[in-house]
Amino acid sequence: MTIELDDIDLRILELMQANARISNADLARELSMAPSAVLERVKKLEQKKVILQYNTAINPAALNQKLLAFIFIKTKEIGSDSAIAAQLSKVPEVQEVHIIAGEDCFLVKVRTEDSASLMAMMRKSIKRIPNVLSTKTTIVLETVKEQQQLVIPKT
Repeated sequence: MTIELDDIDLRILELMQANARISNADLARELSMAPSAVLERVKKLEQKKVILQYNTAINPAALNQKLLAFIFIKTKEIGSDSAIAAQLSKVPEVQEVHIIAGEDCFLVKVRTEDSASLMAMMRKSIKRIPNVLSTKTTIVLETVKEQQQLVIPKT
């Protein structure tokens, strides 16, 4: 399903992605439009599920979540992906769950306090999920770039 977006929609997305707290008045000023027209467009972008949510980026170290790891998970049964993905998604430390192609079935991004809390989370949560055969964990030593922003096309 392709959603048609015009130049104004793309500019709204660009501005809102840079600052989710931008006011409707500031959006209107940037776009040289009436505030009511901008508000209507934003609401349509929300209704079309182009804008999914508004987020706050929090420094993980401020919450003592200094360890970032990626876990490759291999499972027994093909076809039970959605059930396993749902269980992985319920683990609080899990930030992302991806069903992947290749030798492994899932790639999961997690944040924990340290290696001991990572091991405890894996033993208490991930290893107890039925049909999990094996895991391979990669611990991140340093993050050079991490972002959620998408590239907004220029027309």
